[in-house]
Amino acid sequence: MTDQPFAYSLAHAERGWSWSVYDEDGETVATGLDLSQSDAQAAVEATIRRVSWRYAPSA
Repeated sequence: MTDQPFAYSLAHAERGWSWSVYDEDGETVATGLDLSQSDAQAAVEATIRRVSWRYAPSA
């Protein structure tokens, strides 16, 4: 994955696996729901890759 300052949570829900991604300030960056734990994990990783450019240090 990345060394960017993100945290995430995965939780088994009634209809699948819910997930959230948080920035270093604890603000929610994204949330979602997937049918399987592996799909949820993949969605978290893809989300972090997609939003990490916003948090990259300026050159």
